Amino acid sequence: MRLVEEFSIPELTIKQTEELCSVAENAARKYILSKVQSRMVEKLDISVEAEGAKPVNLSVEIDLVLSPQMTAFDAKALTAEAVKEALKASDNYLRKLK
Repeated sequence: MRLVEEFSIPELTIKQTEELCSVAENAARKYILSKVQSRMVEKLDISVEAEGAKPVNLSVEIDLVLSPQMTAFDAKALTAEAVKEALKASDNYLRKLK
């Protein structure tokens, strides 16, 4: 799942951009692991990229593969919600910078 959101904020420093990506990645990971036990996750790759200076385009990609025991679990819905959590955390981070 991939989603790109645009934020209008002051130009970020390199450190702030790295922190923004880290905040988003951690929020997505935390959300997923709050819903599924880590031993039921076979693969979890989260990629967050920030492009541009003003506005900033934030791209969040999550590749999630659950254990075959989790066939009844909706992994796509989980990743969609995790992306939303990542963007919400990013938005909160950026609001603190204003």
